[in-house]
Amino acid sequence: MGDAEIIPIGTRGRPGRGTGQRPSAAARSLAPRSAARSAARPSPAEKPVEAVPAEPIEEAVAEETAPETVAEAVAAEVAAAAEETPEPVAATGRRPGIPVGDWLAAFESAAVEFWGESWEPQLARLLAFLRRRLTGDYVVDEFGFDAELTQRFLFSALRPVAEKWFRIEVIGAENIPTEGGALIVSNHSGTLPMDALMTLVQVHDHTGRFLRPLGADLVFQMPFVSSLARKSGATLACNEDAERMLRGGELVGVWPEGFKGIGKPYSERYKLQRFGRGGFVSAALRTGVPIVPVSVVGAEEIYPLVGNLPSLARVLGLPYLPITPFFPLLGPLGAIPLPSKWLIEFGEPIRTDEYDAGAADDPMLVFNVTDQVRETIQQTLYSLLMKRESVFGR
Repeated sequence: MGDAEIIPIGTRGRPGRGTGQRPSAAARSLAPRSAARSAARPSPAEKPVEAVPAEPIEEAVAEETAPETVAEAVAAEVAAAAEETPEPVAATGRRPGIPVGDWLAAFESAAVEFWGESWEPQLARLLAFLRRRLTGDYVVDEFGFDAELTQRFLFSALRPVAEKWFRIEVIGAENIPTEGGALIVSNHSGTLPMDALMTLVQVHDHTGRFLRPLGADLVFQMPFVSSLARKSGATLACNEDAERMLRGGELVGVWPEGFKGIGKPYSERYKLQRFGRGGFVSAALRTGVPIVPVSVVGAEEIYPLVGNLPSLARVLGLPYLPITPFFPLLGPLGAIPLPSKWLIEFGEPIRTDEYDAGAADDPMLVFNVTDQVRETIQQTLYSLLMKRESVFGR
């Protein structure tokens, strides 16, 4: 052991030493980063206790040619990052984000695309409508009908479907009375009552009048549908309400086939079901208003009914649970109606003011008028089917 050579520990593959006050470069490279940084950048206020003696020339040369320490590498990286940092906002004189003028230009461009060149009055009317809704400054009648909401929103949403999807063609719109009460009687089909909604839109677009439909009990038992039906002008299908509206000069719509019409299978399309006991005819006879027969072709093809689940329908409280080629196989996509071509014809009015006052109490007379209306609609359906060139054509 006495002859052994003692070599100080170093990290560069050769002996190294410190000064007693300052560690060697190899030792400094092994120190933690924070300690190395503080060692590399001493505070100006700190003064060494005593001067550090100069190291031998050989070690000084070795330290100058050695690789950079960790502290020196970090300092170099910080300096490089500082050179790449962009100028501060204060130096450039610009605020971050999109200028207000660009936002206004984008809003104006979007408004022109949505409402057209007259977007400013359209927007003003919309804001006025919202203000009236929030303050409660709007009118509904005794049945809950909201004319403004129906015209501005319901019809605006249904009109593109009628014009672009079903491409509805109306025949005989001049047969709709422009004033006074009248009873509009139509066939019913399509699995869902889409034909009733399309008839509402067409009557309003061609006459400016609102058609007040008579709905079944189920319509007013559904949470959201009942409120929408009331606001759009519908009321319960009973003689009392029908006669009140007819005497008040309203256009009243009725679909006598009911659920038997919209829930019939596709194999029986365009074959009218029973019209009930003729209650709508009694209401027309008591009020002396004309009956306008309406025939709708095209609704039978929007949801071709190929099956039914009656047991499950009874559990759910529904009149039927339809099975179509796309529902429920495709889920919600199966609820999209097929784009069939529609034809709607309003027939010549059947007058009822020529009958005696007690005609509504004569069951035979009521049956004969009911059969006349039904036969007129059926024959018109056959003629419209001959006129329509294709189910999904133009």
